[in-house]
Amino acid sequence: MQLIDSHCHLDDDRFDARRGDVIALAAAAGVARMVVPATTANRWEKVKQVCADNAGLYPAYGLHPWFVEQHQVAHLRELDEWLGREQPVALGECGLDYYASRVDADWQQRLFVEQLQLAGNHRLPVIVHVRKAMDEAIGLLRRHARHGGVVHSFSGSWQQAQQLYDLGFRLGIAATVGFDRAKKLRAIVAAMPDDALLLESDAPDQPGATHRGELNQPAFIVEHLRTMAELRQCDVDDLAAVLNRNAEALFSL
Repeated sequence: MQLIDSHCHLDDDRFDARRGDVIALAAAAGVARMVVPATTANRWEKVKQVCADNAGLYPAYGLHPWFVEQHQVAHLRELDEWLGREQPVALGECGLDYYASRVDADWQQRLFVEQLQLAGNHRLPVIVHVRKAMDEAIGLLRRHARHGGVVHSFSGSWQQAQQLYDLGFRLGIAATVGFDRAKKLRAIVAAMPDDALLLESDAPDQPGATHRGELNQPAFIVEHLRTMAELRQCDVDDLAAVLNRNAEALFSL
């Protein structure tokens, strides 16, 4: 079984002392390929280098809403140049995050829309982060997204999942699916069409129930793959093949 982790931040500084070991552990668990999205302009070069130094890692470049206060208009121009020159597998991570407040909502929306337009110009899918803003994000995707993408670590409703699927978007499923309390997400994973889902770690964040307090790793996606197979009442290897095909199709791997 060879798996694709569709979303992990292997450039994270917390991996600097152990990145080789983390990649080796992932390979031993059957995780052979990983998509590594950047979050700020000053991370693009490190993402590029980490992916260049390690086979099976694929970069994406974007401006994450968590770091909205760091982003500048000039970064959008620079991102346009990076996308054309570096030819990543996606634009991302981009999106909307109103979890803490809506103080920067206008700037977040502008950044998101302009990144969606850049992705369209470069014929790239987008890797989207959304928290406490799903309906607004779906509205902007409906108007501006042209080549699909993934809403990573999806946590929305059944209706929102269906709307995204109808727009050509996939749902990134992280280790939260393994928590018994995640009843809404588990029902969505059980019922969505085969081509709606991707498997992701979001490492080093979002460790699952069996890894509380640990630094999350791509190797751990094998555990919530099994959970997803149980929910969908299918063979683990069959589901792995489906999820791999979905990632390969979306990111042109």
